Amino acid sequence: MPKARPTFKYSAIVNGYRSGLEVVLGEQLKALNATARYEEITIGYTPPVKSRRYTPDWVLPNGIIIEAKGRFVTADRQKHKAIKDEHPHLDIRFVFSRPKTKLSKKSKTTYADWCKKYGFKYSDCTVPPKWTSEPENPLAINAIQRATVKGQF
Repeated sequence: MPKARPTFKYSAIVNGYRSGLEVVLGEQLKALNATARYEEITIGYTPPVKSRRYTPDWVLPNGIIIEAKGRFVTADRQKHKAIKDEHPHLDIRFVFSRPKTKLSKKSKTTYADWCKKYGFKYSDCTVPPKWTSEPENPLAINAIQRATVKGQF
């Protein structure tokens, strides 16, 4: 007759373990008189680089990319920092519905502060008319052409 599988019905941390399975394995290792250290070390690693795609909201003929943002979550901020690192000549600008919104409840940094820190221009609720009338930026236009994987500029 097969051995019954243990059930793991622990909802809270028990004896310092984070799950029911860890509790069972910890007890098993103890019964085996095995010397095992639980969560005493941390190993650093670099996850593999993933190729991603970004579709800008609008691209002006002068090379300015406009991104409309209500919420500006961590994933968005990480994405835009990565894009800027890889394509420093892209001219990405944000139009926020509320640029004075804090990044999180505990943060003092606003969306506007983040843009200033990382070199992004931004506006409050509207596209400034001067953005549409700025002269062509050949560096930005070339960066768009080199970075484009779908469509034409």
